[in-house]
Amino acid sequence: MTPEDLRAAVAAGIVTEAQAASLNALANSRAGRRAALPAEDEPFEFFRGFSEIFISIGLVILLTGATSLLTVIGGFTLLTLVPLATAGIAWWWAGYFTLRRRMTLPSMVLASAYGIGIGIFAFTVLARAELDERAIAIGGFGLSALAMLLWYRRFRLPFSAFLAGAAILGVIYSLTASAANLAPVATGNYRLLFDLSASPAFATATLLFGIGAFMVGMWFDTRDPHRLGRHAATAFWCHLLAAPALVNTVAVTLLNGGGTGFLAIALVLITLLALVIDRRSFLTAAIVYIAIVLSWLTGDGDGTGWIFVILILGAFITAIGTWWVQLRGLIMQKLPEFPGKASLPPYGSTE
Repeated sequence: MTPEDLRAAVAAGIVTEAQAASLNALANSRAGRRAALPAEDEPFEFFRGFSEIFISIGLVILLTGATSLLTVIGGFTLLTLVPLATAGIAWWWAGYFTLRRRMTLPSMVLASAYGIGIGIFAFTVLARAELDERAIAIGGFGLSALAMLLWYRRFRLPFSAFLAGAAILGVIYSLTASAANLAPVATGNYRLLFDLSASPAFATATLLFGIGAFMVGMWFDTRDPHRLGRHAATAFWCHLLAAPALVNTVAVTLLNGGGTGFLAIALVLITLLALVIDRRSFLTAAIVYIAIVLSWLTGDGDGTGWIFVILILGAFITAIGTWWVQLRGLIMQKLPEFPGKASLPPYGSTE
């Protein structure tokens, strides 16, 4: 049986994640851990077939129609309850499409509709309570985050962790936002938002959120090192939140401080981190900054420097993606033992 067969068995409810992981560990111990894994061992899927795309389109249209009908029937006096009703409908339908049919993309559509409905309801109710803008933002995002955590607890949908994390980030920004640290937005220089010197409150909040999301992602990752089921998929979405928050804050701060050399060192460390935890999201988030460092190294080149930057960047990304498994195996073998190393995805021969 292949890892894809085991993941399908878990999704179909034939075996549990723990049983599938045990079976995979046994197979790896008999055949060699690296040999038993596919070359690209970071599984992820938005949908399993065109039928899911078709059903998702239908759900979007159906939810839109249901919301419109509720608005017409309820009138403006019940307008604040319409988003809540839409969220309730999404919860109801998820019982079938998520729990029974195990459909990925339709489940993501329903989770998004639920989160948006709860968010609109929360913001509308809090706005009518005559609270100040900061309290409205904190309360609205906070209720949205709690709602998405409840969705994750009920339906175990990994994507809902991403929506919950985005709402939590909204709470953090609502707590730290001020006219001073949002001044770069008015000037159009958005890059300064992530500079620890220019916008200390905003950038620090982003950095702390990135660290927190990374730790949560690693918690899920270490519970599913063979990446067979829900924990690994949840970790993917957590790392997708953590990578831009961490990379942007560190890279922008170093870049604005004139430390292009330090930025290059930071990018090397980020690349090593991505290889060690076997997550490509961190390297993807750093592509723009890698291009900046390459531009600094190659110079202007009489106006043609950007061509060499594109060529080198493309070659670098293609090469590291092609030989990712071999590079990771080499690095993991060279690294000494450290806490949690055995809980990371398996590695072995670099041949």
